[in-house]
Amino acid sequence: MASPRLRYGRYSRSANVAVLVDTLRFIERSGFSRSFTWVVMPDHLHWLMELQKGTLAQCMAVLKSRSSRLLNRQLGRKGPLWQHGYHDHAVRTDESLHEKAMYILANPVRAGLAGELGEYPHAWCRWPL
Repeated sequence: MASPRLRYGRYSRSANVAVLVDTLRFIERSGFSRSFTWVVMPDHLHWLMELQKGTLAQCMAVLKSRSSRLLNRQLGRKGPLWQHGYHDHAVRTDESLHEKAMYILANPVRAGLAGELGEYPHAWCRWPL
């Protein structure tokens, strides 16, 4: 569910990307989703996946609650880490999943965090580049 509030209050925090990546993989192992690509940016996540069970809201709740709990423990803090809501886009049948994946993988390049596709260390894709 998109909210205009998602654009406000963002800040980058050096956190352990491995916790978020582990959470994405946990969600897939749990059967909630099948990931095609993801990119962990400094203050948000891009994730292209196919929902396998439950609802998108349930899947996002697992992502946010598990990663928040683990990161809070690691950082020695309490409280929410994620903003309420999320932006989602359903891929239409005429859209290419591969093209969407490549677009997502190019986000760090567009943000100036990498020089070229495949260079950013916090990204994964099911297809070779």
